[in-house]
Amino acid sequence: MLKILIIDTATKYIYLSLVCDGLEKQCVYQEGINNHSVTIIPELENILNKENLSLRDLDEIIIGIGPGSYTGVRIGVTVAKMIGYLNHIKVSQISSLALIASASDKEYIIPYIDARRGNAFMALIKQKNGVLEYIKPDCLENMEEFKTAFNHEFDFIGEGVPNINKIINSGLLEIVGNVHELKPNYLRITEAERNKQK
Repeated sequence: MLKILIIDTATKYIYLSLVCDGLEKQCVYQEGINNHSVTIIPELENILNKENLSLRDLDEIIIGIGPGSYTGVRIGVTVAKMIGYLNHIKVSQISSLALIASASDKEYIIPYIDARRGNAFMALIKQKNGVLEYIKPDCLENMEEFKTAFNHEFDFIGEGVPNINKIINSGLLEIVGNVHELKPNYLRITEAERNKQK
C-alpha cells in the first residue's frame, strides 16, 4: 500500500493529508492563529495514529514550499526535511498556490495568498479534465493589475481544501533529489536581507 503524507503551512491554514493507494484517509485543514509550529506535530501524530501508522511507514512526503508566510513556509519545509531525512523517505515539492488552485473546478484559476498593500502571491493555472497546468508561474504582483491583464473568466481563490488526487495526477510535483537542498520559495527577500543590503 502506497502511503503519502501531504504538508502545507504556507497560509493561515494548516493542511495535512494522508493518502493510501490513492484514497485520502485523513485530512486536517484548519485555520491557525500564527501557531502552526505548535499544532503541526500533534495533528500529524493524530492522523497517523488513526490509521495505525508511524512515520517510518510512509513512502512519500509532498510538501508545499510556498510562496506565502515566511514563518509558515519554513515550518512545513523544516518538518518535511526532518521526516524525509531521518526516515529515508522520498520527498516531492509543489507550489502552495497549486494546492490552493486544486480546490477549484473552474477552467481558469488565479490562486492567491495575500501579501498586503494590495499585493499578492499569485499564479494563473488552467484546468482541463481535472489536470492542472501553469499558464503564468508563481509571482508577487499587484492584485488588481494581475487580474485585469487576463480577459477570460477565472476563479480568484485564496483558500479551500486541496483536491489531492488532482495534485498527484497533475505533473506539477517535483522530486527532491537531495532533501538537504529542499528550500522554501519565498518569492521575495526577507526583511533581514533588505536591511543587510542597505
